[in-house]
Amino acid sequence: MLERCTRLLSPALQHPGAVTVDATLGMGGHAAELLRRNPQVRLVGVDRDPQALELAARRLHEFSERTTFVHAVSDSLPAVLDELGLERVDAVFFDLGVSSLQLDEAERGFSYARDTALDMRMDPGAPTTAADVLNTRSQSDLVRLLREYGEERFAPRIAAAIVREREREPFTTSARLVDLVRANVPAATRRTGGNPAKRTFQALRIEVNDELGVVERSLPAAFERLAPDGRLAVLTFHSLEDRIAKRVLRELSTSSAPPDLPFVPAGAGPRAELLTRGGEGADEAELAENPRAASARLRAVRRLPGEDSNAGGSDASRDRPQAQRRNPRRNRAGSSQEPRRRARTDPPPTSIEPDENGTTDGRTP
Repeated sequence: MLERCTRLLSPALQHPGAVTVDATLGMGGHAAELLRRNPQVRLVGVDRDPQALELAARRLHEFSERTTFVHAVSDSLPAVLDELGLERVDAVFFDLGVSSLQLDEAERGFSYARDTALDMRMDPGAPTTAADVLNTRSQSDLVRLLREYGEERFAPRIAAAIVREREREPFTTSARLVDLVRANVPAATRRTGGNPAKRTFQALRIEVNDELGVVERSLPAAFERLAPDGRLAVLTFHSLEDRIAKRVLRELSTSSAPPDLPFVPAGAGPRAELLTRGGEGADEAELAENPRAASARLRAVRRLPGEDSNAGGSDASRDRPQAQRRNPRRNRAGSSQEPRRRARTDPPPTSIEPDENGTTDGRTP
């Protein structure tokens, strides 16, 4: 979704001195396109994977005067910007989940298609590997991980088998785990939905790298460092991280004023404007070229200027009388407790967008 991501972020980067952050740099594909299209932009590229940073630096060599690379986890973005002396930035981009580099490098241990060491660390210097999790966690904890992070229906059966087998010999390689999972799911499940081990591998990967916790902390922290009219875009690849992105961005774009107030008090208005309608997916042309894009969902917001005291807007925008603004959460009839009857000519109420499909539909690599 390179074209769409670039078009969403570029309007915030048209002024001299603009700064954009790629908080999950990977191999620098999105960063390269932003730098090409916006010759005045400075890029701060952040990644927890030192190998990815090295490859991205090579790829972005022609832009070396406008790039800064930082080895860090994205939830430490405020500290990174403080160290660089950047109070505000104009755009932040997150490309979440495991990268193609990590999936394709067999020794990293992310893939269930090849027999390799059970590692799965995005940062090879991190202390805990997937093998550590399998060999030390209690059975109840393994059940929780498989259910919550892998959405695995057969979590109790798989967890019990892991505990039983590790007493015989600790887990060290991926093939043994794949065989164990395959032996402990029903035959009908093995015949559909791809490799039955994919949910177990996803759960382990998320736990080893605290992926969901990082997303929970990173998105609000990044938004707080946006300049007025700055833009934040998030590309997710499975339903668990997409639900977090959806919730955070909706909260930012929703007024905090009680629905029974006829106006929006100062500081209670929405802080962001949604730039995407739900989670946008890749088009058919990209899916034909890159099947891994099938599970991608893109969401983005623009920070509204002057909506709160921290937004950095002008004095005039902050002092604008807020009482003149109608509360969009208040029922038009004037009372949130007694909803107006909908006339026959009214359009049907808009349904709330459902969460994206789970990880059991075969889209997640």
